[in-house]
Amino acid sequence: MPPDRASGNRPMVGILWMVVTGLCFVLVTALVKTLGTRVPAAESAFIRYLMGLVFLIPVWRQLAAVRLSRRQWSLFGMRGFVHALGVLLWFYAMARLPLAEVTAMNYLTPVGVTILAVILLRERLATRRILAICAALAGALLVLRPGFRELDPGHFAMLGTALFYSGSYLTAKILSDEVSAVAVVALLSVTVTICLAPFAWAQWVTPSLADLGVLFGVAFFATAGHFTMTLAFAAAPVTITQPVTFLQLVWSVLLGAAFFGESPDPWVIAGGCVILASVSFITWREARLKRRHITPPAPATKV
Repeated sequence: MPPDRASGNRPMVGILWMVVTGLCFVLVTALVKTLGTRVPAAESAFIRYLMGLVFLIPVWRQLAAVRLSRRQWSLFGMRGFVHALGVLLWFYAMARLPLAEVTAMNYLTPVGVTILAVILLRERLATRRILAICAALAGALLVLRPGFRELDPGHFAMLGTALFYSGSYLTAKILSDEVSAVAVVALLSVTVTICLAPFAWAQWVTPSLADLGVLFGVAFFATAGHFTMTLAFAAAPVTITQPVTFLQLVWSVLLGAAFFGESPDPWVIAGGCVILASVSFITWREARLKRRHITPPAPATKV
């Protein structure tokens, strides 16, 4: 899990690394989109995480030295299961929804974390943060527009994704106070792979070499995105790098139009902007009040 407090003061470097991060995550969504329904969502998610384990090889010695209590093992197991459900729903939605809609609704996860922090960690909400959350939910309504169009099951899957990712991130915040960041990241990969295995086995379809290549690309760019995001947070405060995530929505619209024939939807773009602005405000308020950050930056909750 990348640090949520920046120790550096190099804003341009941080912004550039966040631009690269956004490109990596948009490529992840585009690659998954190319798979369509050729490979079932559960199988795609499982293979992506299984291949991602390759990138843990450099830190295996650190992992072998980790000693966890029974409670910590339980938290890691619970986080892996909850995150796996979120991943399943995300892969399912990705095959059904335009890139821009998935990107816009991804911004909801930090809002869900803030709400769960109030319920589970008894975080206090000031009036301004409550208004920001209400604005984010209004942005979600702009994206979904219930009653004005027929909603796809993928939309409900994305709402479920935001909920499960919120629970996963909040659990990670608890664990990050007790164990190393390497253990938090690596054990997520391991536990999610294990939890996805039975879902993948239940509807296994032998993938082609081309599909395996696409999924390896997904694993590579997802890992690279988390790495460059860490570099961005180390170079500049989150309050500077957070607004740059708006570019992900821009690139999603452009890629969707150029390669998937998806017409830009002004309501989706507007809703995504409202959600991201709300998340950025909450992050800025936490930084200004010098609180222990609960609301994650938008990219931190990616697949």
